[in-house]
Amino acid sequence: MIVRAFAITVITLVTGVVFPAAARERAFEIFIQEIKQEAKKDGIDAAHLKALDALTPDPEVQRLAARQPEYVKPIWAYLTHMVTQERLSLGREQLKALEAFLDGLESKYGVPRGILIAIWGVETNYGGNKGSFSVLRSLATLGYEGKRADFGRQQLLYALRILQSGDVALADFKGSWAGAMGHTQFIPTTYADYAADGTGDGIKDIWTEPRDALASAAYYLKRMGWQHGLVWGFEVAVPDDFNFAEARIKNAKPVSYWTDKGVRVNAGAIDETLGDVSIFAPAGLRGPVFLLTKNFRVLLRYNTAPAYALAVGHLSQRFFGAAPFNRAWPNADRPLLPDEIAELQRRLRKAGYDTGDIDGVLGRQTIAAVRDYQKDRGLAADGFATPGLLEVLAP
Repeated sequence: MIVRAFAITVITLVTGVVFPAAARERAFEIFIQEIKQEAKKDGIDAAHLKALDALTPDPEVQRLAARQPEYVKPIWAYLTHMVTQERLSLGREQLKALEAFLDGLESKYGVPRGILIAIWGVETNYGGNKGSFSVLRSLATLGYEGKRADFGRQQLLYALRILQSGDVALADFKGSWAGAMGHTQFIPTTYADYAADGTGDGIKDIWTEPRDALASAAYYLKRMGWQHGLVWGFEVAVPDDFNFAEARIKNAKPVSYWTDKGVRVNAGAIDETLGDVSIFAPAGLRGPVFLLTKNFRVLLRYNTAPAYALAVGHLSQRFFGAAPFNRAWPNADRPLLPDEIAELQRRLRKAGYDTGDIDGVLGRQTIAAVRDYQKDRGLAADGFATPGLLEVLAP
C-alpha cells in the first residue's frame, strides 16, 4: 500500500538508519486504522472494531506464511497420514450417529454423505483439530504485508462482518493460521457466500455445530457443480506405452478417447456416461493411475491440491468397505529436495531441455522436460523425477 510504503520511507530518510521492527510495527498500526475506517463504512459497529485495537502481528503466522519446506511430501505419504484406521473408524461412527441428518443433506444437496464426512475428517479430524489461532489476528498479520496481503485484507473485513452477525463470539472466533474456520474450514468469504444453517436455529455455527458445517460443505459443493450420482473417479490401468503427457487433470476427454488408448479397469468396461474424464498419474507408471470425473474437479474447488481431493475421494469409499489401491505406491522412493530439483533443472537445461526457470519447483514445464528426456532415452516417459534420474544426468 502507498501509505505503508511512505511511512517506512520517512523513517529511513529522517534517521538515516532503517529500523525494520519499528517500521513494521508502524505499518501494522496504519493497516489497522485503514481497516477500521473501511469496516466502519461497511456498517461494522464500534464494539467489534475495538477488537482490532489489541491486535499485534503473530510471529507464528508470519513463520508459517513464509516457510519453505525442507522437502516436498509425496502424495502417498500424505494419503497414509490422512487415510488411517482411526479416521476410518471415527468416520463410520459419525456416519451412523448422523444417519438421519445426512439423509436430509443428500436429499437437499445431492452430495454423498461419504464425501461430506471425508471432508470433515481430512480437514479437522472430525473437529479434533479446528485450529486455535485468533482469526482476526491471523488475517491482520497476513493482511498488512507480504504476498498474502490482498487475501488477508479482504478476509479480515469479511471476518468482522461474521463477528457482527452474531454467529460466533469473539472468544470462539478461532481457526487455522491462514484464517480457515470451523469443522470444515471455511475462510470468511466462503462462509459469507455458502454457510448454511443445518439445524434450523437461525445460526450458521460452523465452529461448534458439526451439522451446520456439514450443511455448509454440502451447499458449497452443490454450488460448485457437484453432479448427483456421479463418482469422483476410480483407479485404472494403462498400457506400458501410455503417453503420460496426456495425464493431466484439466485434459478432460470422452471415455472412448481413453479406452481407445488402452485405459481399462479390472471390473470390465468403463461407463461411457461418465462425461468428460481425465487421467491422473501422481507417481507416473510406478504407482496407481486414476480416471477422474467432473466431481473430482469440484473437490478441487474446495482445496486446489490434487492430493487433498484424492484423500477425500478415497476415504469416502473406504468408509463403505472399498479396498486400498490396487497398485502399490513407490514408497521406497523419496521426493527430490528443492535444491535437488534446481540441480535437475540445471542439468536438463545443459542437456538441451527447456525447464523454464531454475526455481527448485517441479512445475509443468520441468515435468515436461523430464518426460522428453525419458522419451529420448527409451524410458517410460511419465515425467516422474527421482534421485536416480538426477544421478544419471551429467552435471
